[in-house]
Amino acid sequence: MTQKKTITEIRELLQAEEINAQLFAELQADPRKGVQQLLTARERRMQRQQEEQDRLYEMGRYERLWRQKGIERICGVDEAGRGPLAGPVAVAAVILPSDCLIIGINDSKKLSPLQRDRLYEEVQRQALAISLVWVEPEEIDQYNIYQATVRGMERAVRQLQPAPQAILADAVDLKRLDIPCQALIHGDALSASIAAASIVAKVERDRLMAKLDEQYPGYSLREHKGYGTAEHMAALQKLGPSPIHRKTFEPIRSMLAGRDAR
Repeated sequence: MTQKKTITEIRELLQAEEINAQLFAELQADPRKGVQQLLTARERRMQRQQEEQDRLYEMGRYERLWRQKGIERICGVDEAGRGPLAGPVAVAAVILPSDCLIIGINDSKKLSPLQRDRLYEEVQRQALAISLVWVEPEEIDQYNIYQATVRGMERAVRQLQPAPQAILADAVDLKRLDIPCQALIHGDALSASIAAASIVAKVERDRLMAKLDEQYPGYSLREHKGYGTAEHMAALQKLGPSPIHRKTFEPIRSMLAGRDAR
């Protein structure tokens, strides 16, 4: 009888994934408030786990559609850093195995830094292949941010070993590659492969910006990662653009034009 067990003992029992029907009925009949609170907490936990399993299953939908066509190696491609005024864009391409299950994987923007770091390590452990490409400010200024990002995505896909048989890309159709590509709007929230790529790109870029903060002090790159925050704008007014600032982005373009006009 469960009424002979302590609350601590029952808490340990309820950590199990499955509980037999007889034990569950005894727990439900236990009049102690603490036992009923434990049952309620378990029910909520099991519901959250089921919701996460359902979400992860849905995030594998596009990969399953490709595999139904006989294609196994599907890579997800995504980037981090298109919007900032400084630093490169990071582009990652990731191939996950068909039986891959990474609890919590999601669009990197929806994750905390600690969650991203944990998932980054899990992607590194489980992925069949990962490639990372840097699109430097000079290339961005030469081709514009969109075209430079596309070029980076193409390089990231080409570098994958083994080579992918299909591509899932976040909102970009990589038409120049001789590999079928499916562009998904908000793909990092719809596809586990794209989400994995978004996490790799984001973590790698954040780490690089922390290093660049030491190389170019005064801009607080570690904090804002190169985005146009008020603090960053104030530093630009005081220090002017650094070598890693994007010369074709405003207000840097105007600042440089004004300096050259003097």
